[in-house]
Amino acid sequence: MTVNKYLPFAFVYFFLNTIALPFGLTYTALLAPLFYVWILFVRRQEVLLPFMVLLLPYMIVHLTIGDAEPEIYALSLLNLALVYIFCQAVYTFLMMCKDIEKILRSILVCNFILCLLAIPLYFTAWNYLIWDEQILTEGVGQLTRLKLFTYEPSYYALLFTPLFFYFLLQYLFKQNPIRGVLLLPMLFLPFLLSFSLGVISTIFIAALLTWLLYFRRLTSKKRIANSVLTSSAIAGVVILVVFFFFRNNQLFLRLSNIISGRDTSGKGRTVDAFLLAQKILQENNEIFGVGLGQIKIVGNDIIRNYYFYDVNMTVTIPNAAAETLAIFGWTGFVLRIGLELFLFFHTRVWTNYYRLVLFTFIFIYQFTGSFITNIAEYVIWILAFTNVFPQFNVRRDKELHALYRTDSR
Repeated sequence: MTVNKYLPFAFVYFFLNTIALPFGLTYTALLAPLFYVWILFVRRQEVLLPFMVLLLPYMIVHLTIGDAEPEIYALSLLNLALVYIFCQAVYTFLMMCKDIEKILRSILVCNFILCLLAIPLYFTAWNYLIWDEQILTEGVGQLTRLKLFTYEPSYYALLFTPLFFYFLLQYLFKQNPIRGVLLLPMLFLPFLLSFSLGVISTIFIAALLTWLLYFRRLTSKKRIANSVLTSSAIAGVVILVVFFFFRNNQLFLRLSNIISGRDTSGKGRTVDAFLLAQKILQENNEIFGVGLGQIKIVGNDIIRNYYFYDVNMTVTIPNAAAETLAIFGWTGFVLRIGLELFLFFHTRVWTNYYRLVLFTFIFIYQFTGSFITNIAEYVIWILAFTNVFPQFNVRRDKELHALYRTDSR
């Protein structure tokens, strides 16, 4: 049995990428020089120069007109460039690999095994290795959630999202290579253990919007219709039972705090993130921002005073869109959203169910969390903009549906 040559790199990306490294740094970023040589060899074109040209106006403003500290700026720029090279490597991999599904299936199975092993480990003194304790909301003590070998549970949930959508669509379209009785626990257990409400709620919204966009076509499929009705009925019964008999559970308390605005984690990743970004811009350059790596310097007092942080606390803006706003100003923020929308139309994302649901998910999620060097986020963007999943094409589905109707007559 031959092993796909890309599989080891895929395993490093998903399972080992952040072990023993500072927040924001990954092994795939450290391997970027090798990836860069590989890209040049395979695609025979320069990929880094256009990126640096795009950043050049910001570099000139930040380092000459602004007060950016050169050493910190250079390190942050290097990190961002390494992330960009890795993103180009992911795109090249998608164009070159002939058996993407086999790699995804291997990761799915391995991840499920690790989730099962994580459950008994939770009850041992070694649970801190793959479980994370956090105080997420008012009225709820420390909550232990699965993070596996990543920074935190929400990052792990984000990392798993492309796999979830891929195999869920296969199941709904009856393309699944794994029996449903095994597949569904593989898909839902990671989210149950990581308990990332931000990722889970965004998944629900993205799936709902995709379903509404192709309502007639998707609802006509018996498996999808039955799955929606069955899951809705089960969810309704569970919610009623929990509401009447277990009203003070952690989930309901957190949802209540989110609705009332008392959830510290949710508020910090959304409203507070943009508020702090704007406060930082008001004292600096609103057009071009404060520059790479400068938030923890320029925004140090602003963020620390806002949250009454201890002196030794590290300050960040845990929201990719808000962090972009603070670093690159309004021009960078508009450029970010504009580029996403341009690629949406240029690559015709709406013509593929998988790409559409991924785009909808990550477009919403960027306003609720993540950070600008988050490769898990960029991989989802690349998957959404790369047309290498013809099995989920809307036109193909339409043709098969028409053929089925003809045959049934």
